[in-house]
Amino acid sequence: MNKSLRGLFLLGLLSTTALSQASAQAAAPAETKEAAYTRTITERAAKIVGKIDGLKAKDSVQVRDLIADQYRALNDIYEQQKTRKAALKAQPQTDATKAELAKLETETTAALDKLHPQYLRKLSRRLTPAQIDQVKDGMTYGVLPITMTAYNDMLPNLTPEQRTQMLAWLTEAREHAMDGGTSEQKHAWFGKYKGRINNYLSAAGIDMNQAGKDWQARIAARKAAGNQ
Repeated sequence: MNKSLRGLFLLGLLSTTALSQASAQAAAPAETKEAAYTRTITERAAKIVGKIDGLKAKDSVQVRDLIADQYRALNDIYEQQKTRKAALKAQPQTDATKAELAKLETETTAALDKLHPQYLRKLSRRLTPAQIDQVKDGMTYGVLPITMTAYNDMLPNLTPEQRTQMLAWLTEAREHAMDGGTSEQKHAWFGKYKGRINNYLSAAGIDMNQAGKDWQARIAARKAAGNQ
């Protein structure tokens, strides 16, 4: 091979290599993003699994993967909703467009309502009802037990009937919240039901504003006593 042909061959080889590297680099961000997302939901699920009482070692990986798969399924539903909503919002806002937006909300809710029991059935094959409750609390930042504990501390004279009703509403809130796509959505569900609880207690003659002030005073007194 003479020098000219050899030079052209090497130039072509270098160009092909550069193109291959460029293609690989172009594809890498999408792969890296997916890998990062998979790692995030797997780690999140693992933290929940790590707090489940009495979970058998042989079931831990399967339960972790069930939870991670649920996070992915929820994300797929919300991402599809986000994409379709953005497309509809970009169009002139006619009655037809508004109807499509309303239909999208209905379809999203239907998808979530279908996914929810399927997920619980899968968990029930490996977990007890009490353990499933721990998964639900894990997916909702423990808001139910934290809130119920706070109410009990703030209002020590609640009747058994009042406590039962409050717990039922917070449990219902948790069922909705565990399907939320973001922290804000999850907390919004609890906020809605806390409002219902506060109205319920106010109707029973409890001054929630004063009860809150008295509670904060007791907390401050405990801290002061603990520092002595």
